Amino acid sequence: MRRRRVAGTSVALTALGFGAAVIGNLYRATSAADASAAVDAAWDAGIRYFDTAPHYGLGLSEQRLGAALRQRPRDEYVVSSKVGRLLVPNERPQGVDSEGFVVPDDLRRQWDFSRDGVLRSIEDSLRRTGLDRLDIVYVHDPDEHWRQAADEALPALAELRDQGVVGAVGAGMNQSAMLARFLRETAADVVMLAGRYTLLDQSALDDVLPAVREAGKSVVAAGVFNSGLLSRPRPAEGMKYDYQDAPRELVARARAIAEVCEEHGTSLPAAAIAFPATHPSTVNVTLGMRDRAQVTQNVALQRSAVPRALWDDLRDRGLIRQDVPLTAGGVP
Repeated sequence: MRRRRVAGTSVALTALGFGAAVIGNLYRATSAADASAAVDAAWDAGIRYFDTAPHYGLGLSEQRLGAALRQRPRDEYVVSSKVGRLLVPNERPQGVDSEGFVVPDDLRRQWDFSRDGVLRSIEDSLRRTGLDRLDIVYVHDPDEHWRQAADEALPALAELRDQGVVGAVGAGMNQSAMLARFLRETAADVVMLAGRYTLLDQSALDDVLPAVREAGKSVVAAGVFNSGLLSRPRPAEGMKYDYQDAPRELVARARAIAEVCEEHGTSLPAAAIAFPATHPSTVNVTLGMRDRAQVTQNVALQRSAVPRALWDDLRDRGLIRQDVPLTAGGVP
């Protein structure tokens, strides 16, 4: 699988990345065997970029991903994790995590974007994964913590990068405006942009994508299915959009896009994966993969042909923004 380098760094990512939130039991339990088989299938398909975080399953995702990768040649793959949420003992457990992961809540998340918090978080992630290093570290969802993340977390990460401890640093969020600030005002190399440059939401064209071009940096695209609405060939009522039930008007627009995709001999999920990669700053598209079947499906979708004429047609019909770049410059 082709790799693209994060601008200004030595870190190169495969076109498709493995998002490990789901093997941390996101929304429903996943067996350890299925999680391990998913990583094995991703490796066999040529995927060499794996993303995780302490937040995902209160450390379970990091534990499972590390166990599945530990015997692989370390220089052949890239792992990213995140800082900003320390895992500490939960003094008032209720039995199950309250933030969407089906795991015991014997731990809880504690926001901390301080220098000491960053260093502790990385140390904890290395212990949970059993790996010798993290290749990329993102500050994770600092929506309410801009000042500390910008003044303490990013400088601490940049120092580790400059010492060669990590390969690249950045921020990962579900919004694009603050990511643009990280690119313009901090030492971030790369941002993980979740859900804001998709077939249904191109708001990143207003802020983060111009910023990344101006700064000569890079984007990893995540959340390309917008929580599910773009994940099936025929969108239906009751599907999720940004973690909520999708409004009817968005379901109708997704269906209209799906029909155009079919006219061009492709499918809505394949186009959803391909779309963010058409932007020249996108170096990778990362998808959640729960088991071997999901890996097989996602790899097939990513490898399927999506004609360039589709983007022109969607633009002409007013189904994507008029300022979407028409010349594909990103990941094939």
